[in-house]
Amino acid sequence: VQLQACGGGLVQAGGSLRLSCAASGRTLSRYAVAWFRQAPGKEREFVAANRWSAGSTYYADSVKGRFTISRNNAQNTVYLQMNSLKPEDTAVYYCAADVGLSGSYYLSQQSEYDYWGQGTQVTVSS
Repeated sequence: VQLQACGGGLVQAGGSLRLSCAASGRTLSRYAVAWFRQAPGKEREFVAANRWSAGSTYYADSVKGRFTISRNNAQNTVYLQMNSLKPEDTAVYYCAADVGLSGSYYLSQQSEYDYWGQGTQVTVSS
């Protein structure tokens, strides 16, 4: 499966952005999907993941209550709605997908994902 992320940009603190991750080659309906991010000089970190259904969604503590991961299986697209953005949210955001993942631990581990998008830059100014 190929993933194409987009939607990043420059936004002021307190603003919102919605990232999209369009998949091709395979349907995402049975894949776990996730967003990770990497800030300058830091390691890539987990942001949010969704297994198949809305009930199996997990978030990093740093974004809980502000970010929402969702998917549109008909459009084969995953979204990350980011509200109340903070300067510390500045990073390159990557979408990832894999099949067969379950449980909050494995869904948050980047090593468990075989398919990655190219990343989209999000910059939050103070």
